[in-house]
Amino acid sequence: MVERRLPKPHDLLPLMQFKKPELNARKRRLKSANTIYDLRAIAKRITPTAPFDYTDGAAEGEISLARARQAFQDIEFHPSVLKNVSQVSTGWDVLGQRVALPFGIAPTGFTRMMQTEGERAGASAAAAAGIPFTLSTMGTTSIEDVKAAAPDGRNWFQLYMWTDRDRSMALVDRAAKAGYDSLVVTVDTPVGGARLRDVRNGMTIPPSLTPKTVIDALPRPAWWINFLTTEPLAFASLDRWSGTVAALIDTMFDPTVGPEEVKFIRSQWKGKLVVKGIQSVKDAQLAVDLGADAIILSNHGGRQLDRAPIPFHLLPSVVKEVGAHTEVHLDTGIMNGADIVASVAMGARFTLIGRAYLYGLMAGGREGVDRTIQILTSEITRTMKLLGVSSLEELEPGHVTQLSRFTTLQPLQAGDRV
Repeated sequence: MVERRLPKPHDLLPLMQFKKPELNARKRRLKSANTIYDLRAIAKRITPTAPFDYTDGAAEGEISLARARQAFQDIEFHPSVLKNVSQVSTGWDVLGQRVALPFGIAPTGFTRMMQTEGERAGASAAAAAGIPFTLSTMGTTSIEDVKAAAPDGRNWFQLYMWTDRDRSMALVDRAAKAGYDSLVVTVDTPVGGARLRDVRNGMTIPPSLTPKTVIDALPRPAWWINFLTTEPLAFASLDRWSGTVAALIDTMFDPTVGPEEVKFIRSQWKGKLVVKGIQSVKDAQLAVDLGADAIILSNHGGRQLDRAPIPFHLLPSVVKEVGAHTEVHLDTGIMNGADIVASVAMGARFTLIGRAYLYGLMAGGREGVDRTIQILTSEITRTMKLLGVSSLEELEPGHVTQLSRFTTLQPLQAGDRV
């Protein structure tokens, strides 16, 4: 029988711990976010539907994106125990320079549409964390202004080849003069993907004030106040545009780009050259033959060809083919630091985050991007410790098993009959 008594004041005092309330709404909501999915939920709540869906969505049925994320969930880690992991090093050299973490910020277009601090927030947060920031050709902050926002940061510039070659190369010259150390050439956009969320939302650049968007804006006044009281949204690297994203891509981007264009860019660019959008072993070797210092396995975040190859699944075979002499980077589907650890274990030298960064940006501007980096850093460090490794160099394929969800059928050969 338990004897009961009234609690005494000195027994209660240690239990009564009242925290000082956080009056800043932004800080309060960011502090509550413990995962990238938490940041996504905050971003969805405070961002109008059209710009949120532009970030969150993918092409057609969004199968490529779902499969890429599922691939990371379908892994099994194999830890080693009784290891000294009191100190963990999360950095190493990428393209000839040290990075503090094995991920950087991927190029994203129209970034100030998601949140007015835009690329300046991304670049300054990346610089503070010791990781690269990649500015998109379709960015909404100029090459020079991004450099000014992060003068000591490591900045990369992403290039789309336009039908107007001279204008494309003028951007390359500006990036070189501004001190960008790497050029990322994207090769998977001969035409724009069918991003059906944007079609259904009537998405335009910049967002249009229609009865639908006005109604959508009512519970999200802060976004619209920021949008309407700051510098008008415009592309930093090209003329203003008023229309859909797909129409812009189909108007300006060149579907005839081939190996000769990449060779020409290689001859003009003196820094590191990265080719982004590789989706096969054959094309990985082609990019290396054309002079790439690194390739990025990517299906454009699932925003171009739906049902495209899964970058994480391609990683082992591509590393085996070209990894001995060329860095293999990876993006698409990364939502957790464990995804990054698994990628490094399977041979990736580096990874890039796009949506994860933008969710943080929408949730809280520069502070939100900082929170994204903090979350991923914590997850990377914890995963490494639990695996029993104290440095990225110790990660190896034996730490990861890719569990199979699909069975690959052998394709028919020429002359085969069904």
